[in-house]
Amino acid sequence: MADETNHNQAGEVAPSTVDKQAPSVAEEHAPSTDSPEATDIPTANTPDPKAANPEDNPNAAKPAAVPPKREKPAAAKAATAEKATDAAAEKPAAAAKAAKKEKAPSVEDKPFVEFIEQDYLPALQKAIAQQGVQDLQVSFAKQKVPITGFESAEECWQIIGSWSEIGKRQFNLYFPEEDIQGKKGFSCNEGKNPSTLESFLIDERKTTLDLLVYGLVQRLGGQKWLGRN
Repeated sequence: MADETNHNQAGEVAPSTVDKQAPSVAEEHAPSTDSPEATDIPTANTPDPKAANPEDNPNAAKPAAVPPKREKPAAAKAATAEKATDAAAEKPAAAAKAAKKEKAPSVEDKPFVEFIEQDYLPALQKAIAQQGVQDLQVSFAKQKVPITGFESAEECWQIIGSWSEIGKRQFNLYFPEEDIQGKKGFSCNEGKNPSTLESFLIDERKTTLDLLVYGLVQRLGGQKWLGRN
């Protein structure tokens, strides 16, 4: 039987056809590195677990369970309703209280002429009558100041009071600014024209009806024209 081993001219042993074919045969039966393997990386064909229907895909993410809404106990509901009722009842009460706090306009806020005629003159006559003067005559007019040196001055509103219980007595109360809060003057005489013009209630920050009455009564008392004088 002939030797299957081939010898080349140099005396070296050449590989047989079995050895030549061994690598190709091994490659055919060896596993390929190109075969697909399972991985954790999602592919374009894999459905999103959040978007998948749980009924079709058991691996789909299920939505979180929403806890059922707890109903308030009957006592809590009643307390809430009572608070709402109390709040609604307090609103009209608060509005009424705010209305009470708003001060009514005072008599001093009236227009000047209206205040003098309606409020000051009646109060002054009553106060002087209580001092024993029974024949007081009071008038309110806009005229010149009857004092020497004021002939060129403009006319101003004046309260003129007079009585003749003991001689002829007259006083004038002047309002040159037509405002009870403005400058005021006073003069008096007994049968003659007054010679001096005095300031009246110049130290008071706010003039009121009572203060006007009291100030004039005090000034006439200082003149000794009231009571038994």
